Amino acid sequence: MAKSSHEIEHPIKAFGWAARDTSGVLSPFNFSRRATGENDVQFKVLYCGICHSDFHMLKNEWDNSKYPIVPGHEIVGVVTEVGSKVEKVKVGDNVGVGVIVGSCRKCDSCTNDLEQYCSSSIGTYSTTYYDGTTTHGGYSDLMVANEHFVLRWPENLPMDAAPLLCAGITTYSPLRYFGLDKPGLNIGVVGLGGLGHMAVKFAKAFGCNVTVISTSINKKDEAIKHLGANSFLISHDQEQIRYFFSLV
Repeated sequence: MAKSSHEIEHPIKAFGWAARDTSGVLSPFNFSRRATGENDVQFKVLYCGICHSDFHMLKNEWDNSKYPIVPGHEIVGVVTEVGSKVEKVKVGDNVGVGVIVGSCRKCDSCTNDLEQYCSSSIGTYSTTYYDGTTTHGGYSDLMVANEHFVLRWPENLPMDAAPLLCAGITTYSPLRYFGLDKPGLNIGVVGLGGLGHMAVKFAKAFGCNVTVISTSINKKDEAIKHLGANSFLISHDQEQIRYFFSLV
């Protein structure tokens, strides 16, 4: 656990919810954001998802938290100001920011649009930014981020779908990368939590036959009736598992 260094007083006043220690308890927090630079986008935060990794960070369970922490990395809002060199969004656009807000932009990962693998990537919160201050996330009223790490949010996509920026891409990416996005494929999804339900919805949208495998029968209705899975298996029912795989 580390206490963040004394914060530079930036010109933009901000308000958020922060944890001060490993209790993880959130309380009101006044802080500041940097002025909107020439490549920056400032936006009003309207929605921010709650990811389980936020809980790990709030309680320093990964031993790299910097307090105070303003968590949140599934952030969606409306642009209020753009820098003079910003090209892809304008004031009034809906935008989103995910888990990173900076990277070297030069390494093999960065030049192949895989900035998340950059060894110098900067997390959306609890990471040291270029100016030496600690980044703060989306449990706040506004954000300022470099446009490279700001996504245009489709007008026809509800803004409360903010978890697509983490849970969504975490499941969508491997389905596409491993070619599991073809109609008629049989896809198994183990667990129906935050990631699992996203995987079911994506796989069904790709036209796949989806089987949910869970430890709890209580998940069956959600899997079949609400998410559209084709079948449901209890992981510890070996007879059911053997019979199912004899059919596929």
